Amino acid sequence: MRRILLLFFGAASLGCSLAQSVKTTVNRFDILIRNGLIYDGSGRPPQPGDVGIRGDRVVAVGKLPQAVATTVIDAQGKAVAPGFINVLSHTGLELLRDGHSMSDLKQGVTTEVFGEDSWGPINTDAMRQQVNLYLKPYNVTCNWTTLSDFMTKLQQKGITPNIASYLGAGQVRQSILGDADVKPTPAQLNQMRAIVRKAMEEGALGITTALIYPPNTFADTAELVALCKEAGRYGGRYIAHIRSEGDRLEEGVKELIQVGREASVPVELYHFKASGQRNWPKMESAISIINQARQRGQDVTANMYTYTAGATGLTSCLPPYLFNGGFMAGWKRLQDPATRQKLAAEVQKRGNDWENMFQLAGSTENILLTAFEVDSLKKYNGKTLGQIATIWHRDPVETVMDLIVADKSRVETTYFLMSEANVKKGISQPWVSFGSDAGSIADDRKDIGVVHPRTFGNFARLLGKYVREEQVMSLEEAIRRLTSLPATNHKLPNRGLLRPGYFADVVIFDPATVADRATFADPFQYATGIQHVLINGRLVLKEGEHTGVFPGRALWGPGRKSRAR
Repeated sequence: MRRILLLFFGAASLGCSLAQSVKTTVNRFDILIRNGLIYDGSGRPPQPGDVGIRGDRVVAVGKLPQAVATTVIDAQGKAVAPGFINVLSHTGLELLRDGHSMSDLKQGVTTEVFGEDSWGPINTDAMRQQVNLYLKPYNVTCNWTTLSDFMTKLQQKGITPNIASYLGAGQVRQSILGDADVKPTPAQLNQMRAIVRKAMEEGALGITTALIYPPNTFADTAELVALCKEAGRYGGRYIAHIRSEGDRLEEGVKELIQVGREASVPVELYHFKASGQRNWPKMESAISIINQARQRGQDVTANMYTYTAGATGLTSCLPPYLFNGGFMAGWKRLQDPATRQKLAAEVQKRGNDWENMFQLAGSTENILLTAFEVDSLKKYNGKTLGQIATIWHRDPVETVMDLIVADKSRVETTYFLMSEANVKKGISQPWVSFGSDAGSIADDRKDIGVVHPRTFGNFARLLGKYVREEQVMSLEEAIRRLTSLPATNHKLPNRGLLRPGYFADVVIFDPATVADRATFADPFQYATGIQHVLINGRLVLKEGEHTGVFPGRALWGPGRKSRAR
């Protein structure tokens, strides 16, 4: 085996101290991982060897026959890789309640990146009231104002994974414009820009948005460009749930690319897909559009989950204008008979001016209701819209409106929208990384409803089903896409590779047994095959069990003035 080169990144002083440490005490480590098959995260074929860890860093990789350590882990027959990065995580509130992060940890995830929206800024009473509604089941109230306050709160509480976050363009808009469908005046836009600058200086990774949801959908391209220009001054990225993943998929991809070009920022597309059977042929076109932009030199990437169903609110069956002014404004409108009649006609009409999930699902049997707030409705968890409409003897569209009114919530819903062939096409693209688009929870949280199985299986499913069983890509390439690719894209320094000088986020797993077990009918099942996980040099998962250690850190974006490295 060729001699392992010691590569050092980060501050020069750190590099020098590590180099000296390796030269003088190379055989003494805090943790030594022996006899593993090392996938370093670069995409290169694996090599047998050992990994030496001191403190929170990897200090040696290679054959270390004379090494001694306080803790020795025998990885015989196992893959040793950098910790996996979940590039679309919604586990912020879950970490407030429970810092263990079990469903992702049992899949080897060591870093959670928050996006589509953000838990700050919270600058108005209305925003705080809205957040407190989300917090009610967690028995906490919002006592933070900025995104960095929230991130710091999680770190100080004690959490298992590392965390990083984008700044929600929707939260910026709400801070100045509320929930109304209005355009900002020049003065208001300047206020919004100032919020972006402050958040970037405090450590946000860039700008994020979800353009099918109010109030995000009310933002035009020019507004997005203006905000992204400010993020770009600090090295930020723009990452978005695009304006359409269905009937206007190509237009949505083109808008993403336009924002990146005009704002001079890298861009990424969330949960890449073609929604609705009539739109499945557009997947090839979308891939082509992205590849053409990349060939022109533009930094365009995407991420995805590994399932043919998505999950969002039942409210996504209704046009966004209904919620002009916020959810409660829409809820009140749904109780007006004339409004309901108008909405019913619009939902049934095939059109492309909004992302109509009722139409894209193709059948009421492809719309699965998964979580209600009101106890009397929870008996419908796991039933389809068609089944509930039959029970109620109601028209399906009327049933949609009735359920939202009765539950006084968006009603969590799974939509079966995508083709398996397109999932494989997306996975095959070298610029695609992976995000669960879910929280990370324990397997005893069945009180919250029927969650999407991606909560428990997204990353293990990639390694088991698509790598081992269907051979869509090699294991070393899959690991690159779970580690160094997202670390590079999201500017997480000294993460994503097993190299001396890098943080010791490490996963040890069995390539022959790693697999997802969660199903749509029974999602609360942990993945199998992940044996050990280390985060910042601390063993957090040992033989598949949490060790009670919480070493997770807030990872700050490139604009933070005193960025921890």
